[in-house]
Amino acid sequence: MSEALDLGGHRLSLVPTPIGNLQDITLRAIDTLRAADLVAAEDTRRSRVLLEHHGVNTPLARLDAHTIGQRAPSLMRRHAHLAFVTDAGTPGISDPGAELVRLALDLGVEVEALPGPTAFVPALVLSGLPTARFTFEGFLPRRGRDRRERLAEIAARTHPSVIYEAPRRLLKSLRELGEACGGTRRASVARELSKLHEEVVRGTVGELIERFEQTAARGEVVVVIGPAEGGAQEAVSEAPSPTRALELAEALAAGGVKGRELRERLVAAGVPRDVAYGLAVRYKRGDGS
Repeated sequence: MSEALDLGGHRLSLVPTPIGNLQDITLRAIDTLRAADLVAAEDTRRSRVLLEHHGVNTPLARLDAHTIGQRAPSLMRRHAHLAFVTDAGTPGISDPGAELVRLALDLGVEVEALPGPTAFVPALVLSGLPTARFTFEGFLPRRGRDRRERLAEIAARTHPSVIYEAPRRLLKSLRELGEACGGTRRASVARELSKLHEEVVRGTVGELIERFEQTAARGEVVVVIGPAEGGAQEAVSEAPSPTRALELAEALAAGGVKGRELRERLVAAGVPRDVAYGLAVRYKRGDGS
C-alpha cells in the first residue's frame, strides 16, 4: 500500500495567528487549534503564549524551516489532525508553510487553509496608494543579480509593490529602492501593525530615507512602493508611450535584464511587440543609444 493511501483521512490545518494583537484571531481558528491532535509551530515559545491566552491545551511540537523536511512526514503519519501555525500571520506567506503544504499533498493528506491575519493587506490599505492591483514581493533577494533584477521590476511597475523587510536592513533597501525608482517615488513604511506602537510613515522614498536615517526602525516592517509616475493612467491605456517604454527598458536593463527576457517583460507591460523587440536589440548591444 502506498504512503499516500496510508494517510487517507489525515488532515493538515493551516491556522493564521495574530500579527500583533492577540485578540486578532478567529473563533474558527481557536476551535481548530483545540480540535487538533497536535499543533506544530514555527516557534513553540511564541505559540504557547497565544494558546495559553485563549485557553488552548493542545500539545505543541516545533516545526520550522530547518526541520520540516525531516519531521513533518512522521508528524502527519502519527497525528490524524495536525494544525500548523507560524510566528505570525497566515502560514505559507513568506514562511515554511508552503513547503509543508507540498509535503502534505504528496502524502495524500487533506489540506485546509483558514482565513485570517496577514501583514501585507493592512500595510497596503494604510499606505494611501492604489490598491486595485499590486504585486506582493515578500522578502527581496539579499544580493547579486537576482536583487538587481527584482529592484528593476519594481521600478518599472505601473502598480504598487509590497515588500517585507527586517528592520536592520530597511535603510539599505530604501536607499537601493531610491536608486532604482528615484527619490520622488511615493511609498510607505508600516511597522508593528496591530501592536501598541503601530506606525505608518508615508512620503517619497527620499523622505523615508531621511526619516529612518534619523530614527532606526524597530519591529516587523512592511514597505509599499507606489507605481511609476503616470502608472495609474498607463495601466488603463492601450500601451505605454514611447518615452515610458524607453524608461521601462532602461530600468530593466539597469538591473541586468537583456535580450529575449527584456523583450518579453516589456511586452507583458503593454509595450507593442515590435517596439519591445527594437529596445531589446538596442540594449543587447549595451550602448542604449
